[in-house]
Amino acid sequence: MADNPKLRILREKAMKLPLTPGVYIMKNKDGEIIYIGKAKKLKNRVSQYFGSQSGHSTKVRKMVEKVCDFDYILTDSEFEALVLECSLIKQNMPKYNILLKDDKGYSYIKITKGDYGRISACFRKDDENAEYLGPYTGNFSVTNAVEQAAEIFMLPTCNKVFPRDIGKGRPCLNFHINRCSGVCQRKISKQDYAENLKQAVEFLKGGSTATVNRLKAEMEEYSDNLEFEKAAKVRDKIKAIERIMSRQKVVVNDSVNEDVFAVAQRGEKACLSVLSFRDGLLSSAEHFILDASDNLAEMRSELVSSFYTMERDIPPLIVLDGEMNDAELIAEFLTQKRGKRVTVFVPQKGEKAKVSAMCLNNAAQKLGEYLGRSGKETAVLDELAKLLGLPKSPEYIESYDISHTAGSDNVAGMIVFRNGVPLKKAYRRFAIKGFDGQDDYGSMREVISRRLNRYVEEKDTNEGFGVLPDLILLDGGQGQVNAVKPIIEAFGLDIPVFGMVKDGKHRTRAISGTGEEISINSSRAVFTLISQIQEEVHRFAITYHKAKHTKRSVSTTLTSIDGIGEKKAQLLLKHFRTMRAIGEATVNELYNVKGISRTDAENIYRYFHSVRA
Repeated sequence: MADNPKLRILREKAMKLPLTPGVYIMKNKDGEIIYIGKAKKLKNRVSQYFGSQSGHSTKVRKMVEKVCDFDYILTDSEFEALVLECSLIKQNMPKYNILLKDDKGYSYIKITKGDYGRISACFRKDDENAEYLGPYTGNFSVTNAVEQAAEIFMLPTCNKVFPRDIGKGRPCLNFHINRCSGVCQRKISKQDYAENLKQAVEFLKGGSTATVNRLKAEMEEYSDNLEFEKAAKVRDKIKAIERIMSRQKVVVNDSVNEDVFAVAQRGEKACLSVLSFRDGLLSSAEHFILDASDNLAEMRSELVSSFYTMERDIPPLIVLDGEMNDAELIAEFLTQKRGKRVTVFVPQKGEKAKVSAMCLNNAAQKLGEYLGRSGKETAVLDELAKLLGLPKSPEYIESYDISHTAGSDNVAGMIVFRNGVPLKKAYRRFAIKGFDGQDDYGSMREVISRRLNRYVEEKDTNEGFGVLPDLILLDGGQGQVNAVKPIIEAFGLDIPVFGMVKDGKHRTRAISGTGEEISINSSRAVFTLISQIQEEVHRFAITYHKAKHTKRSVSTTLTSIDGIGEKKAQLLLKHFRTMRAIGEATVNELYNVKGISRTDAENIYRYFHSVRA
C-alpha cells in the first residue's frame, strides 16, 4: 500500500498542514464525509493516516482505502477542536466514526381501568380508556419500577383476564410465594384489590420514601384503632418495599449521581455498557454493539464524547473501566455542556471499582449474547487481561507442555483455547528432534521456533498455524518463559508469554512472566480457567508421550527377533494392531502379512511361543 499513488498525494498534502489544533474531515470519491477527527497538531495526526499502514487497525485501513481527499478547519485550541468535532459528527454522522444510536425513545406506565385494573410498561399510548404515567426516558427504569410495584402490592402479572378467569384453573407460582394476592382464587375482594392498585400507582408517582412514610402513618392509625389485621397487611407492604430497596445497588451514598462506562471486546466486535445511577440507585442500563478497536483508550474517548452528543442528562461523575485519551479535555467539554463541574474517574479499588467491574460483566454478557457465546466465558477473559496487563482480551490462547521419561521419547503438546473454551481441531503434537536427553528449556525453544516457522509459511491462510495467539501459556515457571521470549523476539513478533506455576501437589498456583509470580487465587473465574488450561495441556502432552513410548517399546521387542527390523516391525503392528494379536497369530497368519517371509513368520512364532513356555 506504500506504493499507492493516491496515498503519496494525500500524504504530500498532509505534510503541508500546520502544527496547530484543528479538525480534519475525510471524504470519499463522491465527496461524502466518511470520518471526522480532531488533532492537537494537524500535520502530525493527518500524515499518519497516509504513511505505513502496518500499525493501523483493520477499521482504519479500510477507512484510508476509501479516502480520496480531506478538508480541515483550524481552531484556537484543542478544546475548541473537540467541541467542533462533536458538533460536526452529530451533523454528518460519518460512516467510520463511532456512532451510538439514541434508540431509548420514551416509555410510559399504563394503568388499565375496570374492577381489576393492571399496570404495565409500554412504548406508546395505544388505549384511550387507559391512564398513562410518563413519558420517561429509558425503558429499564420503567420496567423495573412496574415489576417492583406489582411485587410490593401483590398485583397479578399473569395472562389471566379478570373477572372472566376468577375461579378457573390453578394459581400461579407468584401466589404460592406470596407475590400475588390470588384474584383468580377469590382470595381478595374487589375493594381491597382496587386499594392495592391505587397504592401501587401512588408508589410509582411518589417513589419509595414517600410511600413508606404514608404507609407507616396508615399502619399506626390502624393500630390505634385496634385493627391489627389491617395494620399487619400494611406492615407487610412496608417490608416488601424495604426488601426491594435493599436489593438495589448503592454506589456510595443515597445522593450519588454518576454514569459508569465499560467496554468488552471480542474479535472485531465490542460492546459498550453504560450504567446510570441517580440518587445512588441504578436508574438505567444501556448497551451498544459496535466495531472493536486496537486502542481502547482512544475508543473510550470517542465513546464518551459520542454518548453525550445526544440529548442526555450529564451527571457530575463519569466512571470508566480504564484509561481514556483526552480525559481532561472531555471533562472540560462535559463541564461546559452541563454548566457544572464534571469529573472523569478510573477507580482502582473500593465500591466504585466494584461497580465498574459489574458494568464490565454486563458488557461481556451482552457481547456474549450477541456473538452467541457465554457471557461468563467472555467476562473471565477480560479479567485475565487486566490481571496480566494485556492490551486486549486474549481471544486465542495457545498453551504448551513438555513430556518425557528420563530424557527419552521427548514430546510436546500444544492446545488452543478460543473464547475461553478448547478448540480441539487446533491441537498439535511435536516430537523433539533437535537433541537427545533431558532439556526442557531446549525442548520448549525448539517447539516455539518450529511453530513460528510454520506461521511464517502459512500466515496468508489465516488458519491453523497461520493464526497468531493473543497469549502463550507455558506449563512451567519463569525459566520456561525466559527460554522462549528471545525466540519470539527474533521473529519480530510481540506475543505475551507467561508460565503456569504449580504447587507441591501439582496444582495451579500462580502465573509467572514479569519476573515475579502473579497470584490468581483472588479471582475464582481466572483460577478455574488457568487450571483447566494447565490440566488439558498436561493431559494432551502426556497422552502423546505414553503412546510414543509404548510404540517404541513394542518396536524394540519385535526388532530383537532374528530378521525383523524397524520396517517389518511397523508392518506387523499396522496389520495386527497389538502385540497380543501378533503373539497369538499362527505361522500362516504371520506369513500372510505383506513383506513377511516364511522364515520371518517361523522366527516370530518361535519367539513368542518359546517365551510362553
